[in-house]
Amino acid sequence: MLELADILRLHGPAYRQAYPLLPSQQKALEDLVRCRTAALGGQVWQCDRDDCRYEQYSYHSCGNRHCPKCHGAQTERWLEKQRQHLLPCAYYFLTFTLPAALRGLVYADQKILYALLFRSVAAALQKLAWDPEYVGGQLAILAVLHTWRRDLLDHPHVHVLASAGGLSRDGQQWVHAKNPAFLVPGFALSKIFKGKFKAGLKKQGSFNQVPAGVWQQKWNVQIQHAGRGEKVLDYLGRYAFRIAISNSRLEKFENGQVTFGCRDNKTQELKHLTLPAQEFIRRFLRHVLPRGFVKVRSYGLGSSTQKVKLEKARALLAIAQPEVALCADLLPDRAQDLAPRLPAAQLCPHCKIGHLVLVASLLPQRTRGP
Repeated sequence: MLELADILRLHGPAYRQAYPLLPSQQKALEDLVRCRTAALGGQVWQCDRDDCRYEQYSYHSCGNRHCPKCHGAQTERWLEKQRQHLLPCAYYFLTFTLPAALRGLVYADQKILYALLFRSVAAALQKLAWDPEYVGGQLAILAVLHTWRRDLLDHPHVHVLASAGGLSRDGQQWVHAKNPAFLVPGFALSKIFKGKFKAGLKKQGSFNQVPAGVWQQKWNVQIQHAGRGEKVLDYLGRYAFRIAISNSRLEKFENGQVTFGCRDNKTQELKHLTLPAQEFIRRFLRHVLPRGFVKVRSYGLGSSTQKVKLEKARALLAIAQPEVALCADLLPDRAQDLAPRLPAAQLCPHCKIGHLVLVASLLPQRTRGP
């Protein structure tokens, strides 16, 4: 199976020499080509039958968050934790997108301006939610940053899962969203979102680098029902630990050209995009986030500093919906059932009778500095 590491291994060195890289991009290139190879060490497993003694090598993963071969188990653990944080109420799914004219500026200062994007989204949404005409309470907000389109071009936007109601200012009642058709009005949310980001740019010192036309155009904000939030949470989980392209989308790599599947957002038609390897690597590296940057953030009742309020909201909702409260009480047992267990002995793939046992550990190979 074709892997991203195959492309980086062959064309990565030339790309490094031709273009300057950020430290996070340099680290990603190094880690991805070494992932699950002898360079990172591992274990040797052997069949326990004397007449077989088949050996199998298992190499360590790199653990880099931009690696397509890592984090499957981590995603499931994160999802299970977030499912337990969901309140027994309806939710809305919102998407906030930055205008195209701002993408170059944001990429040049990712850590600062992506953080500003998060703050602007949360502040705009909560500002309207405090208005008793729409909600009149503090929401539970989960936000995830997503920076790419399916063709790997820049498209920074934030997905939000927000409760369709909130805890009142005095913390004594749960307030449901007033209008069943929407959480807050989209046109007003778009204006406030734009205003928050504009004010942040002025404070940060980047305002003069923005084309004036950006502030005259409408900023794209989408709002839709999300049921009880479970399906949208699963969707967000795919982006919480996923990179811009998975190995399964890679179709062909020959003569310095990379072909991968790319589904059209409007028609959902599957297309096949072919790029020179250098351009493919450039697009991929645009979505490698700075080291330490947190791409999943919680606000309002979802914040780690608001646990007491979150449980108060859960209790108030339980009084109104006792049947939902019973399901919530069962969550700890469900989490225990899904807790990791020691793997069963693996059947030998050669003789199909014996079992593989650990016989040796392999140390990582030392590498020279750049």
